[in-house]
Amino acid sequence: MNYPTGTRPQSVAVGDFNNDTRLDIVVANYGSNDVTVLLGYGNGSFGKHMIYSAGSGSGSLAVGDFNNNSRLDIVVANYYSNNISVLLQHNRVILVNETTLASGGGARLRYVAVGDVNNDTQLDIVVANYGTNTVGVLLGYGNGTFINQMMLSTGSNSHPAFIVIGDYNGDTQLDIAAGNSGSKNVDILLGNGQGTFTIQTSNGIRFISTPSIATSGDFNNDEQSEIVVAYDDSDTVDVLVAYNVGSFTNQMKYSTDYGPYSVAIADFNNDTRLDIVVVNSGSNDVSVLLGYGNGSFANQMTYSTGSYPTSVAIVDLNNDTRLDIVVANYGSNDVSILLGHGNGSFANKLTYSAGSYPFSVAVGDFNNDTRVDIVVANSYGNDVSVFLGYGNGAFTNQIKYATGSSPSSVVVADFNNDTRLDIVTANWDSNDASILLGYGNGSFANQMTYATGSNPYSVAVGDFNNDTRLDIIIVNYGSSDVSVLLGYGNGSVTNQTTYSTGSGSDPSSVVVGDFNNDTLLDIVVVNYGTNDVSIFLGFGNGSFRNQMTYSTGASPSSVAIDDFNNDSQLDIVVANYGSNDISLLLGHSNTVFINEMTLITGNGCRPRSFAVGDFNNDDRMDIAIANSGTHNIGILLGYGNISFTNQVTYSTGPSSSPYSIAVCDFNNDSRLDIVVANYGSDNVGIFLGYGNGSFTNQTTYSSGSNSDPYSVAVDDFNNDTIPDIVVANHGTNNLGVFLGYGNGTFTSFISFSLDYGSNPFFVVTGDFNNDRKVDLAVANDGTDSLNILLQSC
Repeated sequence: MNYPTGTRPQSVAVGDFNNDTRLDIVVANYGSNDVTVLLGYGNGSFGKHMIYSAGSGSGSLAVGDFNNNSRLDIVVANYYSNNISVLLQHNRVILVNETTLASGGGARLRYVAVGDVNNDTQLDIVVANYGTNTVGVLLGYGNGTFINQMMLSTGSNSHPAFIVIGDYNGDTQLDIAAGNSGSKNVDILLGNGQGTFTIQTSNGIRFISTPSIATSGDFNNDEQSEIVVAYDDSDTVDVLVAYNVGSFTNQMKYSTDYGPYSVAIADFNNDTRLDIVVVNSGSNDVSVLLGYGNGSFANQMTYSTGSYPTSVAIVDLNNDTRLDIVVANYGSNDVSILLGHGNGSFANKLTYSAGSYPFSVAVGDFNNDTRVDIVVANSYGNDVSVFLGYGNGAFTNQIKYATGSSPSSVVVADFNNDTRLDIVTANWDSNDASILLGYGNGSFANQMTYATGSNPYSVAVGDFNNDTRLDIIIVNYGSSDVSVLLGYGNGSVTNQTTYSTGSGSDPSSVVVGDFNNDTLLDIVVVNYGTNDVSIFLGFGNGSFRNQMTYSTGASPSSVAIDDFNNDSQLDIVVANYGSNDISLLLGHSNTVFINEMTLITGNGCRPRSFAVGDFNNDDRMDIAIANSGTHNIGILLGYGNISFTNQVTYSTGPSSSPYSIAVCDFNNDSRLDIVVANYGSDNVGIFLGYGNGSFTNQTTYSSGSNSDPYSVAVDDFNNDTIPDIVVANHGTNNLGVFLGYGNGTFTSFISFSLDYGSNPFFVVTGDFNNDRKVDLAVANDGTDSLNILLQSC
């Protein structure tokens, strides 16, 4: 049966427009710039059509009740007139004159969808602006009117052609999927349930053909929407499954000594915060960088090793509950032991002779005496050296076992499920891996070898196919790929399956972990030749997705992983041999990167420092900023959705130039207060908080003539449970301590002198020697040094 419409009908929807419980049809007519409504009789036939004007090029429509009168309304996206028509139903399919909502010049609207994206029970509108490469969101008031369109970019020349609304990350909030005909991809815009979205880059899928239409549904019962896409010139449809790919931030760099070659992670000062150790082959030492627990680290401390160290392992060698460091020294044919003091510092090295050019080191208990032993891969000796430990930091002389030619990496694990540790090496010259099964008494069977790619350089183990049997991963420097060897659980493994890391990538190190929190092991590889890391996400069956890459420093040589900022996401640290630094990449649980949000602090403000806290007791974090250029502090109160109020400022005095800011409750009223170091006016300023986001005017305390206070910190220095203040005085080479009375006032400063010309610029507090007293650490830019001031009483 045929029913007349307008010319060039392009979009259709169904609904009960006259509330007779029978479905009706509405059609958008692209050529005649109108919509056609056909009322259904409930038997498959329809009555006479009714026509209502829309805009020019009415190509897409959707239906919903926009004014809460229990009658379906219509919204139309108009391609040529660059606007949206909303037709509200008055009574029994009598539509009032259309309301036109502008979408901007050249918008060329291609698609419209509706949903409640801000959880106010009112329907909202989402449109694809093909011409301006944006998605438009119009939040509804529930009376048939809408706020002005909020534009979200989909990228240059992307030309979004369709919109699909659904929950793509399982947080119960509606998200937007935009299909881009220009860039042939899908962008996911994640909603926070309040009408705003995080703008996402592409999810990585590239269409062969131009996508023309899509819909969504939960096809795998994972409580997340999937997308089905059809194309203009293809006989296929694609189902796109939402997937967390475990993305990472851009790298942050920290300097090391020369030629960083290997990196490891542990808590060296027992503060429950992860620290980093790096071996520097060019300067014959290790760098220790203590972590602050938020993803940032202190400057390095260095300790001497043997010649040209290339590998490091961390363990408690002498049973004092303090972590120690083991280093393989390629140039001096020995192993260095650095026993830890438990406060982030280490004793001078102990040395044990190894084989010829030891290149890699690992630790484990090989003879089941509960004492840690050491194994070293000797690259020129074609063997491994085993040192059995006495449990006091000392070891037996080495015992050697043959491997393949030029072993470059060694790890230990139980490959045959006999509860005894075994050894696996990657052998550079013989292009294979050696497995030496342990007898549990400190000795090992002869090697079994398995082919790898060209010049295998690093090895790691894990259960990649969830069969409770350990598997092996090897990166092949010469063939620029990764070998996966699945274990049988009896000490033998399958033939390799390889995954490319890219031409000329020269992969040099590998570790395994779950980067996207799907309980399946993934792989991270550092690529020495292309200055990046490759992430291979695991399917849990022994196979992996194609790589995703992230930039590092120059010539990365080693990688380690852990959660540095306590967000339950694995982070990555890379040792960059060529640029003498390490790169830190913090992990995200999202599929892509979130655009930066810019908070305006005013022209010429030159913000120098900021602090966070809940200043108005609404359980949402706020921001306080020290604006050195405008001589004030700025308060931005948070809405709890990563957006903030406009800045409210409080003067710190003429020419004060505040450089540093901290927050604490100084007067015991359960409301946060602020202290600021005023570099220009030689004082500290106290702003007492009212608990509603506002503050008193500043009260100042002198830090001394020409003191130039540069940094401020807060702690309890005299154990009276009242917060005190310390400032680093850049101009007078001292620290000033102001003891608090607990009512928001303080004593005059007590001076602690530093070296002449030290020019301290940063001070932090902590218990550095585990005596339960607050100590101070001061960074000095005049003498390029770090002072530790231990409290003695």
